[in-house]
Amino acid sequence: MQPKAVQTVVKDEYNDNFTDRLFIWLFSRKMSQALGSGTKINGYAGFVDLSKQIMQGRNAQEQQVIVAKVLESLVPAPALWAIRKFFSPTRLVCVLNAWFATQLFEWLVGPCEVAEAEISLADGTVRSQPSAVYIKKCRYLADSGCVGMCVNMCKVPTQTFFTEKFGIPLTMTPNFEDLSCKMIFGQIAPTPETDPAYTQPCLAQQCPTANPTAPVCPRLI
Repeated sequence: MQPKAVQTVVKDEYNDNFTDRLFIWLFSRKMSQALGSGTKINGYAGFVDLSKQIMQGRNAQEQQVIVAKVLESLVPAPALWAIRKFFSPTRLVCVLNAWFATQLFEWLVGPCEVAEAEISLADGTVRSQPSAVYIKKCRYLADSGCVGMCVNMCKVPTQTFFTEKFGIPLTMTPNFEDLSCKMIFGQIAPTPETDPAYTQPCLAQQCPTANPTAPVCPRLI
């Protein structure tokens, strides 16, 4: 069944503290360096503006490559190697990652909390563990209003970064009806062919580049 898009998006007000503003500045700086240009807009709105600039004139894969470079530039290569070498994706490691994510990413996605998740293991069994992060209403999605930006600039690069660079599988499942999302550490991400996010139409009432007649958001291509 074709997923339904939320018709109106109400942006919440955020009072970013010093730490939030520091993270916003750091990520924006790294994005400007990868992009080769900056933005005149301050704060979180400037961060979103840089994301939109990355999307301009680039297909989905090219956008994801730039974001991947930004994420890799934030963590020293020796640290990534050490994490892959010494921390296998055990239940405890996945649970700890979920907890750290709630502490580190709230500036980016808004209020979030640790949640229980059903993890499908390689041997076919299913294990329940509190290694998910439930994002109540994603700040990034609400401010951008773009399905393609959510998938190409956040979901796919973040899944790939944790899975390949940290060695910890991650699946992100955005809900485009209520703008919530769940990050599930320990769960291998689905392929684009089986991922419902890739069948999502535009948020027609919010995205300035939306194509209401297209069955799938054109930015996903």
